[in-house]
Order: sequence, then C-alpha cells, then structure tokens
Amino acid sequence: MQQLESLAREAVALAAGSRTVIPILSAREAEVGRQMQICNACRYCEGFCAVFPAMTRRLEFGKADIHFLANLCHNCGACLHACQYAPPHEFAVNVPQAMARVRGQTYVDYAWPPALGALYQRNGLTLSLALATGLALFLILAVAVNGTLWGGQPGGNFYNLFPHNLLVGLFAPVFLFATLALAMGVRGFWRDVTPATSGASLSGRAAAEATDAVLRLKYLDGGHGMGCNNDDDAFTLARRRFHHFTFYGFLLCFAATSVATIYHYAFGWTAPYELPSLPKLLGVVGGVSLMIGTAGLWHLNRRRHPLHGDAVQRPMDLGFIALLFLTSASGLALWLGRGTPALAVLLCLHLGAVMALFATLPYGKFGHGIFRSAALLRHAIEKRQPNSIGLAAD
Repeated sequence: MQQLESLAREAVALAAGSRTVIPILSAREAEVGRQMQICNACRYCEGFCAVFPAMTRRLEFGKADIHFLANLCHNCGACLHACQYAPPHEFAVNVPQAMARVRGQTYVDYAWPPALGALYQRNGLTLSLALATGLALFLILAVAVNGTLWGGQPGGNFYNLFPHNLLVGLFAPVFLFATLALAMGVRGFWRDVTPATSGASLSGRAAAEATDAVLRLKYLDGGHGMGCNNDDDAFTLARRRFHHFTFYGFLLCFAATSVATIYHYAFGWTAPYELPSLPKLLGVVGGVSLMIGTAGLWHLNRRRHPLHGDAVQRPMDLGFIALLFLTSASGLALWLGRGTPALAVLLCLHLGAVMALFATLPYGKFGHGIFRSAALLRHAIEKRQPNSIGLAAD
C-alpha cells in the first residue's frame, strides 16, 4: 500500500508539472512504512526508544523518513515483545526486523564509492576470517624468506622485522581510505535525512544530548531500564554491557595507537613501550575490554530470537565481531610473547587481523555505529523544533 501511494504521489506531481521526483519505496521500505502507520495508530510503545517519538511527528513515511527511523532503531526487541499485533497476528508487526532489513539496505545505498556497496552483502564471517588468514600467511611468507620467522629479536623489537616506515606505508592508506569512505557515506545519509527531520541546524544542546545517548547506549535499556529481551523473553542488560566493553575497548586501543604515534613523531620515543607507559596501559586495558565485549556479543548474537533482526546480516555481524576479537587477542598475545621465538609469527597474525579489519571497516557492521550516531543527532535536533502535525509532544 505504501508503495502504491508513493507511485500515486509521483504521478500527480508529474501531471502537475512538478520537477520534484518522489522516490519510489522498495519493498522493505514499504513494509516499514506500513508498520509505522499501524504503530502510529496504537502508540503503546511511544516511550520505549527514540523511534516512536520521532514516528509521532509524521503522518506519512517517505524514503528519507524511513531511512532515518531505521538507523535510529537499536534493535533491542522490546517493542516486538510488547506488541499486540506481532506475529502470528495478521498485521504481522515486527519493527526490529523490518528496521534491520532497511538499515542493511541503507548501508548499501550510501556506500562510497557506490560500486562497492555490494561488498556489504558479501562481507561475512568466512570472508573476514579468510582475509585475515590470507594476509597473515602472506606476511609470514615474507618473513620466512628473510630467514627470521623463528627466533628472538633483540629487546623484542618487531621493527627489526618490519621497519616503522614500511608499516606506516602499508596501513595508513588503507585506514585513510576507510575513514574517507565512511565519511562520504554518512555525508550522503545526513544530506538526505536533514530535510525530513525539520532541516534545522545543529545546536550545542542537541549535540550534547546525542553524544550522551551514544556514549551511554541509552536506547539499549528496553525503554524501562531493564535491558533488551532475550530469546526466552526475559529482560537483560548483557547486550548493553558487552556493547560498552566493545565500544570503549576499541576507543582505548585507538587511543593507544594515537598516543604512540605522538610519542614517535613528536618526542622521538620509539616502540616497543613497556608498562606503565601510557600507550601500553591503554592498549592492554582496551584489548582485554575488547575481548570480553566481542566474546559476549558473539554468544548473544548466536542466541538471539530469530524475529529480532535480519538473518541475512548475521554473517556480516559475526565477521566484524570475529575480526575485533582476533585483533585484540593477537595484540595481547604479541605483547606477552614478545620475548619468545614466536615473536615473528605472532606479529604477522596481529598485522593480518588489523589489516583485514581496516579493509572491511567501510563495508561491514562498523558502519552501523556511524549511521546510528548521525540519526541520533538528527533526532536531537528535530525534537527541539515545533511539532508541525501537533499530535504529540516529545
């Protein structure tokens, strides 16, 4: 029905001589629009998360509105378990699953360069592990050719195996491309959803509210503070906590690399660093946190209720989780085994995992955090504007 209405509006606009083309909804987008119309009439879940207050500000749902709401959804599952119209009801309202399917489509639609958008559909667990293994084996072969694969290095200095400038030359271009691709993707998303979310400019208060929601993972509390629903319908904060371990562990590891870069170029203090140096403290704490978080998320992902999300995206989710775990585990193993003959092998395994992670960042599950942050920021901006339809207040 939503797609037919979209086609009708476009026909009327063209007949009237309007140059504005109303985008036609895909089947997945039309399904979100259908369910939002039902939810807008019910509103039982209005206080659950940011999606439903944003929904009440709309009488119809165009492509930009649906993309915005889909990325605003945290897929906690609370609304599914509370809904009187959920399957097997004939209305078949399943907001988390419908939103997840559209969310996956937005990653493809906003991928940069556009031709690489199909990589989202192929970036699964097998590909991620194969890429990490292949890169590690390539590095192991390169070291073996030089006859330094097994044996200790003076002071445990891995720069004797791979010079610093060589590592920078290998990793910097991949990391910079990944950053550029993600930035261009979210720029296109922001440009499209801004007119649909009041069009107002960013304010300090909106930025502070969105930052708070991101850092606290506010909308993984189920709307009542008891957390998401498990596969057995029980509430749990485990998903929120493991996300926190993963999120802050990643940030700490990134901070460790950034501080080490400053040490190297600004002060001439070259690696390896020892405890209690700041890079080592940040790296160890971040690595342990990342291992705990990813192990927990792997377990929860394998046990999630089949109606909670899009099963097609599960391989991509698990691939990203596996790469994060391998990166942190191999980094910690490299630190612990730095003074052993296994240094070269451990270094190659770690570099292979890191390179695979960087290469897949723009076209994997990492993008969901970027797009969701942008949606939360647009929501914080929109809710401060007058409600044009006057049906509800935030």
